Amino acid sequence: MVEFIAVCLCGGLGAVARFVLDTSIQRQWKRAFPLGTFLINVTAAFCAGIAAGAYANVTVPHSTYLLFVTGFLGGLSTFSSATGQIVSLSQHKNIALALTYAALTLLVPLGCAFAGWGVAMTC
Repeated sequence: MVEFIAVCLCGGLGAVARFVLDTSIQRQWKRAFPLGTFLINVTAAFCAGIAAGAYANVTVPHSTYLLFVTGFLGGLSTFSSATGQIVSLSQHKNIALALTYAALTLLVPLGCAFAGWGVAMTC
């Protein structure tokens, strides 16, 4: 039960961090491309890769991995917001940007997760 509550609290912290970061980035960015969500998801994927590699190397206990990846990074990253932004771009007739964002949202974080894994495996 304690682990469950801890994961929930870490998820809440991640969600607050996402809100603050996304709002701050979008205030400065002022373009149609949802840079805030994109950068947050890319960063979270990289961190998840590092955490997965550290866990695989048994340098991080399962409870820490669970709190960080499932809790904090789960609250920080958001595929649902990215999907909503893709739909919104499409509805505003910005199809090329929607398709570009969709492709980047799938491919770049995946590459970042692999890169994070690689970093963790070399340490």
